[in-house]
Amino acid sequence: MLVAALRDLQWRRRRFLIAVLGTSLVFSMTLVLAGLSAAFVNEVDRTIATTGADEWAIAVGATGPFNSSTVLPAAALAAARRTAGVRAADPFVAIGATIPGATPRRVTMLGAVPGGVGSPKVDEGRAPSRSGEIAVGSRLGKDIGDSVRMGGTTFRVVGKVHGSALYGGMPNVFLTLHDVEALTFGGAPLFTSIALRGDPRAPIAGARVVTIADAKKDLLLSLGSGRQTINYIAVLLALVAACIVGSVIYLSALERVRDFAVFKATGTGTGALLGGLAVQAMIVSLVAAAIGAVLAMILAPNFPMPAEIPTTAFVVLPVVAVVVGALASLAGLRRAVTVSPALAFGGA
Repeated sequence: MLVAALRDLQWRRRRFLIAVLGTSLVFSMTLVLAGLSAAFVNEVDRTIATTGADEWAIAVGATGPFNSSTVLPAAALAAARRTAGVRAADPFVAIGATIPGATPRRVTMLGAVPGGVGSPKVDEGRAPSRSGEIAVGSRLGKDIGDSVRMGGTTFRVVGKVHGSALYGGMPNVFLTLHDVEALTFGGAPLFTSIALRGDPRAPIAGARVVTIADAKKDLLLSLGSGRQTINYIAVLLALVAACIVGSVIYLSALERVRDFAVFKATGTGTGALLGGLAVQAMIVSLVAAAIGAVLAMILAPNFPMPAEIPTTAFVVLPVVAVVVGALASLAGLRRAVTVSPALAFGGA
């Protein structure tokens, strides 16, 4: 049966090649979707790590340091600095903004005290240390020395942070706390959270403490429906792949009716027939998976949104291909099983 299955693949190679190409496109899109879902998590991790904070103090009614629009009283900062276990505490602001231009860009402004807790760790150049300076996420497309105009003020780029973004590729920009206050609060000394270094061992009056895990959960919560939709589409694409391979295997089974009759007449069991169909389906699926992995690596860097395909996705893809092949082989099994052995001798 194995030899017969391979010979059938060779005989109908054009049809199977078309199935391979179609399935490989489906598998490549599945990998890209996995990369989009992973990028949401990765950009949150990078943004939090860039601040260097261990924990944050936020307003009692707020959900997290990056989604809060509620300001904290100045007394909360003084209380945080007196709290046991806190080695350092500085005001911090995270708020959305727009960079004007022919194509306006939405960004997240992160403001911190220069050199203090929350001041960004940059990959190129340095963090902003005085008014009028800005560090940008690399997805903004600005280089060190370029200018960025926000709220009627021109800022000079002094640093870059690779891959720093939120909400599916929306770049982060890092300014001094004073500049963010000037752009957002009319220059009033207000802040939406307190970046902490250390672990508070007592409550902070007028605020509540959130951990890195809490901040990450809050950011991902706002992306929950988007990530679920992406994962749902990925499952649907896997079913589409099974349908593509299954349709080809079924057509092949229809054309091999007399072959199956001969096999059954010579004592070949149902398991062997299924094995032959499964070999064909899995060869198509696995070759498509290999081509799809290459296509995904080509497509991912050119996607409008960041797609960071995890290594685990490439490891899981052959397993998905085997499952797809197994399901697809069932499409032709019923036709093979119902063939009468008499057909091998010219019977009906």
